[in-house]
Amino acid sequence: MSHKYSKSIPADLSRDEFVEVFGPVYEHSPWIAQEAWDGGLNEAHNEAEALHKTLAAIVDASGEAAQLALLRAHPDLAGKLAVQGDLTVQSSSEQAGAGLDLCTAEEFAEFQDLNDRYKSGFGFPYILAVSGRGRVEILDDFRSRINNSPDVEFAEALKQVHRIALIRLNQID
Repeated sequence: MSHKYSKSIPADLSRDEFVEVFGPVYEHSPWIAQEAWDGGLNEAHNEAEALHKTLAAIVDASGEAAQLALLRAHPDLAGKLAVQGDLTVQSSSEQAGAGLDLCTAEEFAEFQDLNDRYKSGFGFPYILAVSGRGRVEILDDFRSRINNSPDVEFAEALKQVHRIALIRLNQID
C-alpha cells in the first residue's frame, strides 16, 4: 500500500506550501514540484506513489539539459560538502544513515578518487539511493558503475534520482 499523507496533503496545499514541502524531494530542483502543482493536483496525488509518478514524468519529459542539471545538483557521496557540513538536510541524513560520515581515511580517499574520476568521465556526480546500504556496498557499486558507458550511466543516475525522490516522498507526513 502506498504511503498516504496525513499532514501535508498535496491536493490541499497552496503552490508555495506544496513547493516548500515537496520541492526538496529532487535535490535543489524545486521546479519539478512547481510544474507538478501547475499541472494540477487531485486526490490521487495525496499518496506518495501517485505523486512520485507525476514528478518522475516531469523529469523524464524535461529533456536532456534539464536532466543533466538535475544530476549535477546532487552532491558527491562522502565528498567535500559532507566534510564541510554543507549538504542539504535530506542528503546529510541519507549519507549518515549509510555510514558515509564514518569512513576510514582509506575509504574517504577512495571515495574522493572515484568521485573525481566519475565526474570527469560523465560530467555529473555518482548518484545512488543509499538508504539501506552500507559503505562497502556503496563502494562496490561505485567501482562497478564507473566502467559503464555514458548512456548507460546517465540512465542509471536518473533511475537513482527517482529512487531517492520516492524514499523522500515516503518520509513526508
